[in-house]
Amino acid sequence: MKLSVIIANYNLCDLLRQSLNSLINAAKAIDYEIFIIDNASTDMSVEMLQEDFPQFHIIANTVNEGVAKAYNQAIKLARGEYILLVNPDTISGKETLNRIIEFMDVHTAAGGLGVRMLSPQGRFLPESNRGLTNAWATFLKLIGFTKHFSKTRLTNRNHKAWVEEFQTSEVDILNGAYMLLRKSVLNEVGLFDERFVKYGHDIDLSYRIRLAGFKNYYFPKTYIINFKSQTEAKFSWQHIKNFYGAMLIFAAKYLFKMPEIKVEGIPQLYASTYEIER
Repeated sequence: MKLSVIIANYNLCDLLRQSLNSLINAAKAIDYEIFIIDNASTDMSVEMLQEDFPQFHIIANTVNEGVAKAYNQAIKLARGEYILLVNPDTISGKETLNRIIEFMDVHTAAGGLGVRMLSPQGRFLPESNRGLTNAWATFLKLIGFTKHFSKTRLTNRNHKAWVEEFQTSEVDILNGAYMLLRKSVLNEVGLFDERFVKYGHDIDLSYRIRLAGFKNYYFPKTYIINFKSQTEAKFSWQHIKNFYGAMLIFAAKYLFKMPEIKVEGIPQLYASTYEIER
C-alpha cells in the first residue's frame, strides 16, 4: 500500500466531513487507507463517520488523551509506505497527494514533507515553511536553541536563501497540520512523544528526523486550505497547560543533554547551506 492517511478529530464533525471528501477526490489514483481517531467528541462525529464513511478505519476513543497518542494508535496499524497526518480542518487540493508522493519517491533522503498552506481567503500562511508560531520561535530564542535550527527564520531574517512561498527547500520543522512522513523513517526515529498532548509533537518529531540524518522539505508546488479551527482560548487553563507545558517538555528533553548525531561523518548538527529549487 502506498499511503496511510491519519486524522485525529475532536468535535469538528462538519469540517472533518469536508476534509475527508477532499482527500477521497485527491486519492483516486492512489492505493490508500484512511484512519480517523476520534478523541471522545460530543458533536456526533463518530456517528457521522459510521454513516458516511464506513469504508475507513474508525477508532473511537472514550477519553481525549491528546493528538500524539491518537496518531500513534493509527501509525501502529498503518500499512502504507507513507504516512500522511492531516488536521480535520484542512482541505486538500485535487493534485496534492499525487504531487507530494511523487516528490518523496524522487527525494529518497527525505524523511518528511510539508506543503504550502492557505487560509480560506487565499492568504499564504507563513507557518507553512517556518513550522513555528511566533511564541515557539521566541521560546527557542530565549533558551538558546536557535543554533540547532539553521533552516528556519529564527536568526537572520535577511539571509539571501531564506525560503519564500514558492521555493521548494529543506526546512527544520514540518507543520503538524499536514505532514507526509516516510514510514521507514518513523520505524527508525520512533513515534510521537505522547507527553506532547496538543502542541509541540510536530516540532519534536521533525527535530528527531533531522537528528537521524534525514531531510525535511517544504514543498509549495501544491497546496491545502487550513481553517485553523483547533485553537483553544488563549487564556484558558487548558491552553496554558498544553501550550506552555509543551515548551517545558521540549526544553527538558533537549536543552540539558543534547542527543548525539547517529550518522557517521557529519561534523556538525546541520549543514549551514540550503537546498533550494527555484
